[in-house]
Amino acid sequence: MKMRKEQVFERAKKGQLWAGNLIANYPENSDKLENRTPIDNSLIGYIADGCAADINAAVKVARATFKDGSWSGLSPQERKLVMLKWAQLIDTHSEELAALDCIDAGKPITECLNTDLPATIETFYWYAEAIDKLFGKVAPTSQQELGLIVHEPIGVVGAVLPWNFPAQMFAWKVAPALAVGNSVIVKPAELTSLSAYRLVELAYEAGIPKGALSLVCGLGEKVGEALGRHDDVDVVSFTGSTDVGRLFLKYSAESNLKEIVLECGGKSPQLVFDDADIDAAVPHIMAAAFWNMSENCSCGSRLIVHESIQQPLLEKLTHAVKAWKVGNPTDPEVSIGPMVEKAHFDKVKSFLDITQKEGGRLVTGGKIHSELGSGWYIEPTIFEGITPKMSLFQQEVFGPILAVTTFKTDDEAVELANDTHYGLAASFYSQNIHRVMNIARRINAGTVSVNGFSEGNIATPFGGFRQSGFGGKDNGLEAFEQYTQIKVIWFVHH
Repeated sequence: MKMRKEQVFERAKKGQLWAGNLIANYPENSDKLENRTPIDNSLIGYIADGCAADINAAVKVARATFKDGSWSGLSPQERKLVMLKWAQLIDTHSEELAALDCIDAGKPITECLNTDLPATIETFYWYAEAIDKLFGKVAPTSQQELGLIVHEPIGVVGAVLPWNFPAQMFAWKVAPALAVGNSVIVKPAELTSLSAYRLVELAYEAGIPKGALSLVCGLGEKVGEALGRHDDVDVVSFTGSTDVGRLFLKYSAESNLKEIVLECGGKSPQLVFDDADIDAAVPHIMAAAFWNMSENCSCGSRLIVHESIQQPLLEKLTHAVKAWKVGNPTDPEVSIGPMVEKAHFDKVKSFLDITQKEGGRLVTGGKIHSELGSGWYIEPTIFEGITPKMSLFQQEVFGPILAVTTFKTDDEAVELANDTHYGLAASFYSQNIHRVMNIARRINAGTVSVNGFSEGNIATPFGGFRQSGFGGKDNGLEAFEQYTQIKVIWFVHH
């Protein structure tokens, strides 16, 4: 049944939203966890409290399905038709899915409707259409030999999702992994499991075999670790914190050396040079810094600006902040909702005090809206006078606090931009084409956008350098690489 967003919100008020495990021929685990919305910390329903036994069952059926060929053995064209039907169903249910992410993660409903779900739908369509357009290679050989280089599905894939873009990150991982014929086990974040549950239900309705796609909900230390340590999982693709990413490398090393794909944290710079069009730059700087409450790995949380234009730029940003309304994210006019949970709110809030103690100067914001709902609402905040030794310059906050640092020369700007353990994204603003090409080459980041904030699009690979992750990319045809393995088939003619 398709629901309007108002129906989703009403069911949330009644505590009727549910996300359980979906594992073929396996009974539902009766254990459950409370699911509370960050909007007002009220109970909106429950999720399954999965465990290692659930993962074992999911892996067993995933491997059996991969071997029997009911999905992996289909032709690319046959899988394409099923994936397209799934994409159409997601499109049909897009308002419902957007509302689930809004209520579950505290994301503004306008962004869920106009950004997250359209991107989710596009991802499924794109990978469905790409399935039958992948080609192997023929190696150069003598006339007595023939060498085929083919890509085969890797087998059983674990997809461990973050809580900040629940539906979209589901699509980024599951769409390419399923498209090439793998069996996939999804572990959604325990804070945001609702849209993943609904997406899997729609997959079954479209004709994806239940054994080819399973969902196991629950805590990371139970379900995530069991998936990471399982000896019959071939690859785990993880998006989340760098600390948890390290754990998955450990799990792999201590089990079957499964492949691990990591997309972890970031401390992305925004560089504004003295020849920049700052009026045009301001909305992009704001989006990079505060979009999705700054709960975004590629958040442009460090604004590195030429000293000659710092004050006029800060004046424009201070004015622009006023348009970013803080409040209940079910309100279409709201741009900033709550932090996703109390522990995260406390972490972000601590940076307000730490930064001022370390010498940062508050430009605007800094208010905690304790009168709103859960009280986990922090308005967009800008600090100036931030130096590379300060916590706000080095540590990923994942909340709406922007650090402003000045520079004098291009070399200093690049040095500041690269002064981080991360390397996920960067953006910079200049009208000088020679400077643009020079700076873009020198910044250590997986995606560098010029005169605007962007993560690229579905056709461009997304991933970072250094502690932002490695092992594969999301998006683009490159995403297929982490879910396939290369085989050489060598013929000898006698």
